[in-house]
Amino acid sequence: MKKSRVSVSDHAVLRYLERVQGMDIERLRREIGARVDHAATLGACGIIIGGFSYRIENNTVTTVLRAHRCDNRIGPKRRGRVLE
Repeated sequence: MKKSRVSVSDHAVLRYLERVQGMDIERLRREIGARVDHAATLGACGIIIGGFSYRIENNTVTTVLRAHRCDNRIGPKRRGRVLE
């Protein structure tokens, strides 16, 4: 599929998943909240569950990432090297 000339916002993708694909977004929101609730109660800024890292800021899950992905901000020669 070729790239579209128009961009698509995150909001539009979310509504597409909800309205066209029939995903229950609120159920997913509750599921994510239930997963991180205990850690957030303890004041954690993130938690790793099932290979995914859930980032928490101001009692809000802000993103979900694969837990052990490389940091793209660090060049390949510096990864794994102990910095003094």
